[in-house]
Amino acid sequence: MQGIIRVAFAAAVVASVTAQPHNHNHNHRHRHVKKQSPIEQRDAVVVTEVVQGPTVVAYVLDGKTIEPAKAEQGISEGLYVVMGSTKPSFSAPPPSFSTSVASSAHGGQFKEQKVTSISSSAPPAPTTTSSVAAPASSSSAPAPAPAPVGGNIDSDFPSGKLKCDSLPTEYGAVAIPWLGTGGWTTLQKVGKWIDGVSVDNIVSPTSGGCGPGMMCSYACPPGYQKTQWPENSQGATGQSVGGLYCNDAGYLVLTRPSHPKICEQGAGGVFVKNSLSGSASVCRTDYPGNEAMTIPVVTTPGSTYPLTNPVSSTYYKWQNKPTTAQYYVNNKDVSVEQACTWTSSVFPSAAGNWAPTCIGVGKDDTGITYLSIFPNLPTSHAVLDFDIEITGDISGECWLKSGKYSGNNGCTVGIREGGTATINFKDSGS
Repeated sequence: MQGIIRVAFAAAVVASVTAQPHNHNHNHRHRHVKKQSPIEQRDAVVVTEVVQGPTVVAYVLDGKTIEPAKAEQGISEGLYVVMGSTKPSFSAPPPSFSTSVASSAHGGQFKEQKVTSISSSAPPAPTTTSSVAAPASSSSAPAPAPAPVGGNIDSDFPSGKLKCDSLPTEYGAVAIPWLGTGGWTTLQKVGKWIDGVSVDNIVSPTSGGCGPGMMCSYACPPGYQKTQWPENSQGATGQSVGGLYCNDAGYLVLTRPSHPKICEQGAGGVFVKNSLSGSASVCRTDYPGNEAMTIPVVTTPGSTYPLTNPVSSTYYKWQNKPTTAQYYVNNKDVSVEQACTWTSSVFPSAAGNWAPTCIGVGKDDTGITYLSIFPNLPTSHAVLDFDIEITGDISGECWLKSGKYSGNNGCTVGIREGGTATINFKDSGS
């Protein structure tokens, strides 16, 4: 029997606030599979105050607050399943540009929000000047991006010409066979798709393949991301819906015809370099889609890879608000099948949705790329078994060493237009 996940909303909410909230509530709606991800509009402001404050996590089920222990027990027992993220909003120290913006991991996505004060356990000096700090020089240039996968990745997709029973790898899509969904990353039964009409009553199969009446999401090679989602037909109650559509005749149709190539590069400028003694998998959330962390970048010792950097003006917008990308970093030598999945059968508390560390990446409309590393709290209490350091044309320092972050709760740096940054994976103590 084909397994299904039925999407229900207004179920569980995880909210994060500080001692001095800044008028933005960050909600995570959980339950039997999906959650909504409100992403605030990114506005540039001068940071004039830095404060410390505790984070308060509240769980709400069907509009009523429930005890954290009960909520977490329900999540661990599978009563509440979130295909996205169980973490509250994360506020990292902002980059030192004068038009700095606080950054958050939100709803499976890295988020930047307007602030006048920032919660941080290791606060940087307040910025009160209009001048912009000069970025540090890169010590070494990253290696060129590897050749893209798929012979026709830069060719227009033949909408309505290819059958739905196979993944269009010849146009750049990358098969994810370990999910059991025919190589696709998310399957969403939506019935008849009518452009401009919101999608309701979504059913998400967890096995089988793409078929008529489904939105079928897919992975792209490192440095690329999918282009397809119905911009005018998202979930009626905030669900994110993405992928190609399989029509009644069983053929794949573009859902965003303005982007005829199904994979495209982001803004660039962000790389991951593996200087470890083993491999490490970095897994991006499938967004828009079921928001599980299933899109892989498998790094091997001595190699450098592009990490896709979405441009906010052209990437997916949730309720007309820009979003960015979130990646889950797994421990060394965890196989991609165990890392880039929701629940690992081998490392159930330290991989997949429970991976120790996250990376957030996104380029805003001012031309600045924001790059964060932060712990995957409160979902996971695992500690990454290697170090991370961001180097390059960045606004400050950001690292993770022996389980400790440069900002305690994580860190954020900015990359100016035309600059590059490398996320270095290193064995601890090296």
